[in-house]
Amino acid sequence: MVSFNTAIRTKLIRENMRNFEDLQIAVAGTGYVGLSIATLLAQHHKVTAVDIIPEKVEKINNRISPIQDEYIEKYFAEKELNLTATLDGASAYKDADFVVIAAPTNYDP
Repeated sequence: MVSFNTAIRTKLIRENMRNFEDLQIAVAGTGYVGLSIATLLAQHHKVTAVDIIPEKVEKINNRISPIQDEYIEKYFAEKELNLTATLDGASAYKDADFVVIAAPTNYDP
């Protein structure tokens, strides 16, 4: 039996959640893992990739892969992707339904 609170929460989520096709996703980090995820998700959703390196952001916005990867390069050249990159994480995360964090495991600020 579903509790009243669970039913209310489910109803609120359904009413406030975007349609699957309209999801906005932010991906923090455009290394191999982040850019792979962003590229695949951008086939069906609006994806904003966030990075702190201006040259990587510029390359992604010009459909040039900042990393050497055969599949990412092929997708950038041949697929219709709803992918933009930015240095402004705050605005990307603010409008996102989901945020994927793809930071290096050896990160040491």
